Amino acid sequence: MQAIILAAGNGIRLQPLTCTRPKPLIKIFDKSILEHNLEQLRGIAKEVILVIGYKGELIQQKIGQSYKGMRIKYIWQKKPQGTGDAAKCALPYLKDRFLLLNGDDFYFKEDLERLIKKFPAILVKKENPKNFGAVIIKEGNKVKEIVEKPERKISDLANIGVYYLPKEIFKYKIKKSKRGEYEFPDYINQFAKEHSLYFVEAKNWIPVSFSWNLLDAAEFFLKNTKKKIEGKIERNVHIEGKIILKKGSILRSGTYIIGPVYIGQNSTIGPNCFLRENTIIGDNCRIGQAVEIKNSIIYENTNIVHLSYVGDSIIDKNCNLGAGTIIANLRHDNASIKTMINGKLIDTKRRKFGTVFGEGVKTGIGTLIYPGRKIWPHKTTLPGEVVKKDIR
Repeated sequence: MQAIILAAGNGIRLQPLTCTRPKPLIKIFDKSILEHNLEQLRGIAKEVILVIGYKGELIQQKIGQSYKGMRIKYIWQKKPQGTGDAAKCALPYLKDRFLLLNGDDFYFKEDLERLIKKFPAILVKKENPKNFGAVIIKEGNKVKEIVEKPERKISDLANIGVYYLPKEIFKYKIKKSKRGEYEFPDYINQFAKEHSLYFVEAKNWIPVSFSWNLLDAAEFFLKNTKKKIEGKIERNVHIEGKIILKKGSILRSGTYIIGPVYIGQNSTIGPNCFLRENTIIGDNCRIGQAVEIKNSIIYENTNIVHLSYVGDSIIDKNCNLGAGTIIANLRHDNASIKTMINGKLIDTKRRKFGTVFGEGVKTGIGTLIYPGRKIWPHKTTLPGEVVKKDIR
């Protein structure tokens, strides 16, 4: 079987993380979203067509011409014109039936295996479909149509962006949507008028629409990963709950950990630091004296070595937090945190949310960062600076 993964988007809503990489290459633990989804396709697909665009050369370098026995073919979407256009780019290379997956959400093999037992079919999930697409069901328990991001609740089934279809679906003509893009669900809606289209409810699905969704993904994978200790633990280290400690890493004396916590390879933790639940530390990091980290993702080659607090945040690779950097993650009025995305103030609907750093950010000593503020790649702060708005 062939599978198509749409990996051409520019991931604006995940900036500043996507300023230096395409969204499908964002990682949880040591594996990117794209690599995770390719793993789930092993044993199902023999060939995977990756439709690439924004920073697509990084995907080619990372994945190569094959992935664990699957052939990889690359198709460039020359101009970003939506998912319908991206999927159709693969048409000349399709033989018959194909699986289609969005490239920037986490999917799972069990659901894909259940999906391909029905044809043609789409994967859905019981979820508020307001931010996705509402799947409307007609008599006979078949799909009638998909309504993109409805203003009111018209279904409790969300379209999660996975389809098992014949290549003939591309015979239909679709028009640009109000967003000025060709939307793949418009192909589905025309197909469903003439054919029976089944649906399968997914058991697991982790959408990554915004940067804070990565914290949800981290919590899921930490919960479902077994304890593993390959590194060194000095005396007087206290551990509660589950940890994953990879080779070459060391927990120095006085470190206190409440799991689940993941620590990558060749990282030094402590002395005398506090790692709290749902924290991921990447490879080659230094987390040191009197540093507290809670519910955060710290990517590789990052240093947080003195007297700092990081909560509910995402710190990209190659960052350095100066002594006494404090990231606020809670408003005084307990209201949900809002953050600027593409010029609009977006409600995260999270009571606690700190910051997102792009790659290579450096903070001066004593930097204070307000909740929901972000710092773009390779920017710096001055000693004692108070960050009240995004730094670009």
